[in-house]
Amino acid sequence: MLRYLFSNPPDIAGFVLLAVVFVIALSLHEYGHALAATLQGDPTAKLAGRLTINPRSHLDPVGTFMLVMVGFGWGKPVPFSPNELRSRRWGSALVGAAGPLVNVILALMSAAAFLALFRRAGGMVAADDLLGRFLLIGVQLNVILALFNLLPIPPLDGSRILSALLPPEKQHVVFFLDKWGFVILILVAFLLFPRFAPPIINAATRLIFSLVGA
Repeated sequence: MLRYLFSNPPDIAGFVLLAVVFVIALSLHEYGHALAATLQGDPTAKLAGRLTINPRSHLDPVGTFMLVMVGFGWGKPVPFSPNELRSRRWGSALVGAAGPLVNVILALMSAAAFLALFRRAGGMVAADDLLGRFLLIGVQLNVILALFNLLPIPPLDGSRILSALLPPEKQHVVFFLDKWGFVILILVAFLLFPRFAPPIINAATRLIFSLVGA
């Protein structure tokens, strides 16, 4: 994922800004899952200490290490009990959608703040403006997290949405993805995502900016 956030080779400042944005985005993403489950009557996430924005509760050591080393990482999955949710069919999908929705909201907020900074600066933000870079990374990284997590591949959030949308006679698709999901995810992340994602990410980023009036 990191390669999409730099038009030039990354520098130390850019890497630090990216790390800060990643921690914020990931923590709030996982908090969104926990909040959605809690609001639907399932106390599992709250009892597990996940109903918090504290990054220490959400960062996965291996996932963070992989992000630094290869540009692909993850956080700790938020535990929840589907049987405890008010809606047996849509409950899990709502929990799954909550994380990417938080990232979309964060992207919109970052874009709105960058646009305000841009206008205040008279239509130009210097390349070495740390706040401007921070906000731009905030837009792009949250767009990437939202899009990637919506892929219908376990254990990504999109798989829960797919399961809710498919009729009972088509649930074998989900069972197949559950069995081979990790292998498929690795292939997508390292082979397909780098090739096909950039134009989609760019289009989504432009859409985010257009929604805030750019």
